Amino acid sequence: MTLNVLITGGTGFIGAYLANTLQKAGNNVTLLDIAPRRELLNQPSEFEFIRGDLAELSHVLEAALEKDVIYHTGALLSASAEEFPVTAYRVNLEGTFNVLEAARLLGVDSVIFTSTAATYGSGLETVDDQTIQRPTTMYGVCKVASERLGEYYHHKFGVNFRGLRFPSILGAGRGPGGASSYKSLMIEYPARGMPYDVCVKETTRLPLMYIHDAVRALMQLFLANEDKLNHRVYNIAGITPSARDIADLVRKHVPDAQLSFKPDKDTVNIVESWPRSLDDTCAQEDWGWGLTYDLEELVMDFVKSIRSRNE
Repeated sequence: MTLNVLITGGTGFIGAYLANTLQKAGNNVTLLDIAPRRELLNQPSEFEFIRGDLAELSHVLEAALEKDVIYHTGALLSASAEEFPVTAYRVNLEGTFNVLEAARLLGVDSVIFTSTAATYGSGLETVDDQTIQRPTTMYGVCKVASERLGEYYHHKFGVNFRGLRFPSILGAGRGPGGASSYKSLMIEYPARGMPYDVCVKETTRLPLMYIHDAVRALMQLFLANEDKLNHRVYNIAGITPSARDIADLVRKHVPDAQLSFKPDKDTVNIVESWPRSLDDTCAQEDWGWGLTYDLEELVMDFVKSIRSRNE
C-alpha cells in the first residue's frame, strides 16, 4: 500500500535516511525543513520539499494536508539546545504540539516520534521504560514533555502517537550539532582522510546505534500491531562501547587514521549526564525489535559508505 508521508526535519540526518527508505518502498514522501538540503537524499527529484518552521502551526498544517503518517524527526539537537534554549523550546516542544494538533485537525492516521535517552537525566546506569525521567538538559526536557503531549493526544483525541527513545545514532553525514556527534565524526573524518580531535575522554561510554537500524526501528514500530503495544514510547537499546573502543576499530579499518583525544568540559558534562545503557525488553516483547549491527560491522559499513561516496 502506498502511503502519503510527511517527515519533519526531513532533510536532516535521520529524516533523510528515513526518506530514502520510504521512497524506495514506493511511498509519496514530503520533507518539511526550515533549511532544506539535498546532499543526503539519493533521488532528490522524487521528493516534495516544503520550507517551513515547526514552531509555526500554519506551516505544519500546510505540510500535513492529506498525509497518512507523520514521522516527527525535526528538532534542535542537544548542544545547540543548550546554547539557544528559547529557540529549542519553541522548535522542540511547541513544534511537537503543532505536529500533534495538525494530526488531530486533519485526521492524520499516525505520528511517529523520535525521542532520546537524554530524557532520563544524570547518575543512571541502565534505564527501562518504567524509569522515572528527570532530564538535566533543555533537549531532554523538551523531549520528555513531547512524550507526555503525545500520550495525551492519544488518550484524549485518538491520535495514534508512537515513539522511540534512541541512543546516539551514527552514520555518514551525521555532522556536528549534537553533543554525541563525536562518535560519528571520529569514524567519518578518518575515512575521508582528515584528522579529528575527539571531544570526550577515552573512557567515555554512551549507547549508540547505526542509522540503518534506527530507520528500521521507526518503520517497524509504525507497522506494529496496536493490540500488542503496552507503551506509546519505547526504549531502543544499542551498544555501549567506550570512545577508545571506537578509536581502536577505526584505526584497524583505516590504518592511517589521525585521532586525538582533547576532552571539552561542556561536552563531557552533557554526554556523561545520559544513561550508560537502555533496556529495550518491552520493544523486543511487544513488536519483535532486535539490533542488526554490532560495533565492528557498523564501523566497517560506515567506512565503506564514506569511501564509496568519495569515489
